[in-house]
Amino acid sequence: MKISDRKVIMFAGKGGVGKTTCASATALQCANCGERVLIVSTDPTPSLIDIFNIEMTKKLTVVSDNLFVLEVSEDEIKEMWDRKFGEEVYEVFSSFVDIEYDVFVDFITSILPGLGEEFMVDYIRELAISNAYDRIIWDTAPLGQTLGLLKVPEMLYEHLRMAPRIYSHLKLGGMSKRPILDIIGGWCSLSEDNIEFLKHDVDIIIVTIPEALAVEQMERVFAEFKHFGLNISKIFINNCIEEVDSKFMRTKREQQMVHIATIKERYAHLGIYEIPLFPVEVRGIDRLNDVRATLFGEANS
Repeated sequence: MKISDRKVIMFAGKGGVGKTTCASATALQCANCGERVLIVSTDPTPSLIDIFNIEMTKKLTVVSDNLFVLEVSEDEIKEMWDRKFGEEVYEVFSSFVDIEYDVFVDFITSILPGLGEEFMVDYIRELAISNAYDRIIWDTAPLGQTLGLLKVPEMLYEHLRMAPRIYSHLKLGGMSKRPILDIIGGWCSLSEDNIEFLKHDVDIIIVTIPEALAVEQMERVFAEFKHFGLNISKIFINNCIEEVDSKFMRTKREQQMVHIATIKERYAHLGIYEIPLFPVEVRGIDRLNDVRATLFGEANS
């Protein structure tokens, strides 16, 4: 399999299908090809450190000379969002709601998590623009949350359609004295930038498993991404049984073959790659290299 020319490779899929394993193996391949690579997880329960079997440091964790791991916790997301957007969003809300700033930030990042998810797209976009890395591998949150972040701009646009009627009487923000509509207009521009980034700079790979429920969910997933103008380039089918040494394994393999055939028929226009079910847990560089070799071949280029 050839690696995408796009700078950011995003791995999406429901929880437990092996997104982190596939993302980590791809990061290893890119690093082996001489690229300076950052693999970043925005999953609320990240497992990159465990997959690579390395000790976590305070900021970036170094795997090799040109491969770095970054796990962004929910608390860190909240802090970063607060630094960049907290005051602006507070200006709008405090124009008509009397609430303390700290209480407001806790509320907005817990009750309205979509704003935090929107921030993560912006965060990845800024990482890409910084040119600090040749490649960014993005291990996303479980699929439902990923689709949730895609809906944020659409919700914002709908809000902005009504905004002039609501905010025309709120002339200035309480802190910067900027017009409220100018602040909201900035959010709209940011959302447009982030959607364009996802469309044109991010290679989207869906990771799934050969089971009935996973196959049924695929159509909804593709419809959602298509709605936002985003194109999925590849499907990784993980945990495919290759060796059959019992009646149980033979039955499971036969079931899997039906689902794999369905995926290949429905999405024949995409690159579809099967990853075998390994007899041991995939953890550590050596095991990840087994997955890497399955996807990209033994060579490092």
